[in-house]
Amino acid sequence: MPLVTFSRASDPTTINKNTTLVSRALSLLLACMAIVACTTPPVQEMSDARQAIAAAEQANGAKVAPESLNDAHRFLADAERQIQQEAYGQARMNAVRAKNRASQALHAIQSATEQGAH
Repeated sequence: MPLVTFSRASDPTTINKNTTLVSRALSLLLACMAIVACTTPPVQEMSDARQAIAAAEQANGAKVAPESLNDAHRFLADAERQIQQEAYGQARMNAVRAKNRASQALHAIQSATEQGAH
């Protein structure tokens, strides 16, 4: 007597219906996640941007990469204003932009420091 039995292959239309159901469920889940992302304040993104800007300022970014640092401040101010207007999706994008520009300033500082050491 076999220990494992295999059932017959399922009807292709049943498999197709199950696949369609799973696809719809995943689409609904992704849509809900997108809605939540746009309806909640970008707390983590704002924190990340502020920390990146502070690090660039402490590393003398105002002298080495003033444009990048100024852009970071501008994007952060835009994000803060958009949070007040409850435009969370736009605020999230600008907070990420602020962090990225501050990171660019930090990279410029590191490059300048490495060139100065050589």
